[in-house]
Amino acid sequence: MTIHLKPVTRDNWEDALELKLKSAQIHLVPSPAVSLAKIGIKPDGDSIEYLPFGIYHAAKMVGFIMHARDEATANMYWINGFLIDSEHQGKGYGRDALAEMIRWIKEHNPNCREIRLTVRMDNEGARKLYGKMGFQATGVMYGDEEVWVLENA
Repeated sequence: MTIHLKPVTRDNWEDALELKLKSAQIHLVPSPAVSLAKIGIKPDGDSIEYLPFGIYHAAKMVGFIMHARDEATANMYWINGFLIDSEHQGKGYGRDALAEMIRWIKEHNPNCREIRLTVRMDNEGARKLYGKMGFQATGVMYGDEEVWVLENA
């Protein structure tokens, strides 16, 4: 594994805000600032817990990913806000980070039977990655994003 996940805390949250996407990618995923705001705002309801992680290669934060969950369910385990900094794309960090997030969710959530995420229809790179990792498109739309699911997680 070339990467590891580390919770975003008061010690490293500013590093998450420094992550950048290529200009053509900005509309594809929320910024870490938007994802971190969800922790306090709870837009998906009071039962949802948001767990933000920095994606690290050695001591350098190269990306961001967040897990949102309702532990009382079998299917409310989400991955969102997932991005790799533009300077670190194309090195396999995205694939490794997604695999590590899936592993972490399974290990820490015994009730989990499926993991969900959303992806824009025009985000071909993410759609290809998610498909390779076993996620399947559901055809269900959440705004302008399609819900994908990894069953039997």
